[in-house]
Amino acid sequence: MDGMEQTPTDSPAAGSQDRSYDPAREVVQLCQDLIAIDTSNYGTDDGPGERKAAEHVAALLDEVGIESRIIEGRPGRANVVARWGGGDGRAPLLVHGHLDVVPAEASDWQVDPFSGEIKDGHVWGRGAVDMKDFDAMLLSVVRARAAAQAAPDRELVLCFTADEEAGGHHGAGILVDQHADLFADCSEAVGEVGGFSATVRGRRVYLIEAAEKGMAWMRLTARGRAGHGSMINDDNAVTRLAGAVARIGAHQWPVRLTPTMEVLLATVGELAGTEATPDNAEALVEEFGDAARMLGAVIRNTANPTMLRAGYKTNVIPTDAHATVDGRFLPGYEDEFFATLRELAGDGIDFEFESKQDPWETPYDGDLVTAMTRSLLAEDPDALVAPYLMSGGTDAKHFRKLGMRSYGFAPLRLPADLDFTALFHGVDERVPVDALEFGARVFDRFLDQA
Repeated sequence: MDGMEQTPTDSPAAGSQDRSYDPAREVVQLCQDLIAIDTSNYGTDDGPGERKAAEHVAALLDEVGIESRIIEGRPGRANVVARWGGGDGRAPLLVHGHLDVVPAEASDWQVDPFSGEIKDGHVWGRGAVDMKDFDAMLLSVVRARAAAQAAPDRELVLCFTADEEAGGHHGAGILVDQHADLFADCSEAVGEVGGFSATVRGRRVYLIEAAEKGMAWMRLTARGRAGHGSMINDDNAVTRLAGAVARIGAHQWPVRLTPTMEVLLATVGELAGTEATPDNAEALVEEFGDAARMLGAVIRNTANPTMLRAGYKTNVIPTDAHATVDGRFLPGYEDEFFATLRELAGDGIDFEFESKQDPWETPYDGDLVTAMTRSLLAEDPDALVAPYLMSGGTDAKHFRKLGMRSYGFAPLRLPADLDFTALFHGVDERVPVDALEFGARVFDRFLDQA
């Protein structure tokens, strides 16, 4: 699929059939209820964990006759796995969402971040967009269809995971490493952060995640000669580390276009009346307005220093100094990324990985892409649909180890003036009520075609 070419919607496969159930009937309440369960992930085992939310999800599935299994990566770090539907002989489709959220400081918010309050036409709270909204969409659709005895022809593996916000090591990582048999027959997967709309030159463009940058959370260490702060010291670990961090933080990484972003920018280029090239890639990204903060990070590698630590007293030069760097690298550009980092850091800097996960990119073609496109256009016929590369990471990094083609597809039709990307991990996180209902309808259509 190139540029603005779209799949037509004037066929039964586009979702025109009559339905005896409402896939969006419960979606708002389900989202509120999930937000009200605090699943804050601090990157340690100090938080509340996901067990309460997992039991809630399992009970919701059990109510409509879907048996599930709760698997803990560690005590309290719970995942839910279930199978449902099927019969047409195709390999199952994995649909996954995570139950944990990043922490929230209540004093910064207009509302209690764990209230799920409805205000100004939005559901507010931590997880409203990352990603209890999609968990709610999936549960609303599945529950409505199960109650109506309208299971999809293709078997689904439903998976709600723990620990995604800290790399998935107690969630999808454990499932893939220790319970791969539950997913071994899945050929494709859909998860979060895709299918949402951005407005470009008055036209809604729905972005389907088809790739992710790799992740390298690194600890940099410089070592030197300890001594008195009043004396000359030409082997100062703090000075050496500070220089390395400054060079890394100030580096201007070159534009690199992956196949996914070439398709997206070609779509935008047609709207803007120009051909997309690496030279005008940044200008085309700016067409997305507020979303450019995310999309601008996926046409190049990035490395952002995030923490510094050294010393214990003002008049003592310490033996060592430490920094952390959040590095993200594009599919196909890993070698360039790490070679550049080493060069920028210079001599005398040791690198250790707190977490390192590979990038991925799935070709934007095939029946699943057609199903996503048709289901969106059936609800929003004048829109465009295109792939994009995500700057962050999702559980897809783990599930792809089992050989699945992966996409992000949590559909939301968003108002043009909503700064959606700022809400991820942000203060006053919220999702429009009508966007939730739209997403449930779209995902219901998708299950008929996937």
